[in-house]
Amino acid sequence: MIVKIYEDKRALGQAAAEHAAATLRRATHERGSARIVAATGTSQFEFFDALTAMPGVPWQSVEMFHLDEYIGLPLTHPASFRRYLLDRLIEKVGIEKYHLLDGERSPGEAIRQVGVELKERPVDIAFVGIGENGHLAFNDPPADFETEEPFVIVELDEACRRQQVGEGWFGDVSEVPRRAITMSIRQILKAREIIAIVPDARKAQAVRACCEGEVSSMAPASILQRHSNTTLFLDRESARLLRPQTEARL
Repeated sequence: MIVKIYEDKRALGQAAAEHAAATLRRATHERGSARIVAATGTSQFEFFDALTAMPGVPWQSVEMFHLDEYIGLPLTHPASFRRYLLDRLIEKVGIEKYHLLDGERSPGEAIRQVGVELKERPVDIAFVGIGENGHLAFNDPPADFETEEPFVIVELDEACRRQQVGEGWFGDVSEVPRRAITMSIRQILKAREIIAIVPDARKAQAVRACCEGEVSSMAPASILQRHSNTTLFLDRESARLLRPQTEARL
């Protein structure tokens, strides 16, 4: 895992976007199309703003998969990850082929349908974040590192639900759904490349566990240590607890 540290979240987002755009151009040149997995959340704002402004990305040849979604939350809710991706990525750049997870009506059918599409061929690049509790997608600790199912239905833990309130998506933890759909850990690791965009001081403990701790289901993002092509993009605040030898400061 390569660790890159930037002065602030804007510089982080710009660097991660340049990296992602280069991968997408290369994949479409070599294979004619590119498959991506897209994360959501406030941590991805600067990254998506920069990525959607990148020149020369052949978005009409990009196929997008959805990383996770709440169960029972309507598309019209401000916290809907479907709404987030439509507004901040899909409609902004004109992605024509995308697979959103509908957790509002029949979650089991949604994960079956999208799972079939996902298994057709490898994902070129997965954009992910890391939660305050170390979660990867909505795989809260203790995460399931064994299932081969592409998507699973999970119970969200208290720390995860409180993070959503802290980020301003809900007024109170009682409003946060208790269940969600998430891409499984093993499915995320099947991507040819992973870039993790993780700004802010509130992520510092999780970043340290991910980078310097043992690989453990209690720190789900630590599994990224076992992926052969992962780059972790941090800002000064999210990297503040790392040992100097861990840093590759830019």
